[in-house]
Amino acid sequence: IFPRGKASKFSPVFANWYSLNGNGEMTGTTWVTESGFVETPIMITNTNSVGEVRQAVLKWFVDTDWYQGEEWWYTYPVVAETYDGFLNDIYGFHVKEKHVLEAIGNAKGGQISEGNVGGGTGMMCLGFKGGTGTSSRIVQIKDSTYTIGALVQANFGSRNSLTIAGVPVGLELKDTLSNELVIPPQSYRQEGDGSIIVVLATDAPLLPFQLKRIAHRIPLGIGKTGGYGSNGSGDIFIAFSTANPESFQRNEFSEANILSNDLISPLFQATVQVVEEAIINAIVAAETMEGINGNKSYAIPHDLLIDTLKKYNRIKK
Repeated sequence: IFPRGKASKFSPVFANWYSLNGNGEMTGTTWVTESGFVETPIMITNTNSVGEVRQAVLKWFVDTDWYQGEEWWYTYPVVAETYDGFLNDIYGFHVKEKHVLEAIGNAKGGQISEGNVGGGTGMMCLGFKGGTGTSSRIVQIKDSTYTIGALVQANFGSRNSLTIAGVPVGLELKDTLSNELVIPPQSYRQEGDGSIIVVLATDAPLLPFQLKRIAHRIPLGIGKTGGYGSNGSGDIFIAFSTANPESFQRNEFSEANILSNDLISPLFQATVQVVEEAIINAIVAAETMEGINGNKSYAIPHDLLIDTLKKYNRIKK
């Protein structure tokens, strides 16, 4: 994810992050906290590939002259992860530098693919196949219109907890494909373990402390889908604002527009909505996948999901 534009036009943006449950990793966040800016692309991968991805981004900095000859030693790449070892041969270390550079080179604006794509390829969520999901909202605050969007790598939760539109979908479908997840007896994995990474972007003029407040609302959206931050879950979030494009200055004073705290609540509400929807989109878009050792994670059956939502009058019959 490029917080603003491509490499040739990139400049740091206000940012902050929050971890609900620290059983996971997002590198570079110490400097995000200290400086209030994110200065690098935001990368998402699997647990064992964080180091490889981080090093590849550093090499990309050098190859593209990211800072145009300046040596800014504190530019730590922001790389987040969730664990896909049930489906992926995670100890095979298959993510290589070329894959990272390819991902950066192919990054573009507009609609993205969801489900079994990118870092979300081997992820599972709330008892079904999970992965990458996204959603956005347009928010009107006085005479101004702002956009807020979320991208998630959803890899958490148990089927019994899955909730969509307030409907206990997981309980309704608890006997569907009952062999969807057989945990090996020697595994420490427990039902509900997993993680979620959420990247939230907005063009509303927010300062880092306000972005921290936004990030604190992300778990409310996760909770609406049935996530509760289990012991084995790593739930880590980063939020940034692309407003105030001239606010980052190394040697000069700068000015920034700021949204009043008294006007920020609509963005809180939109945050909850986009996170909830992005998770659901990740599940609905995902396809059944067979991985290492014949392990298989099944996609949620769309027809039965629709029938369940009709049963609870969420969809007109």
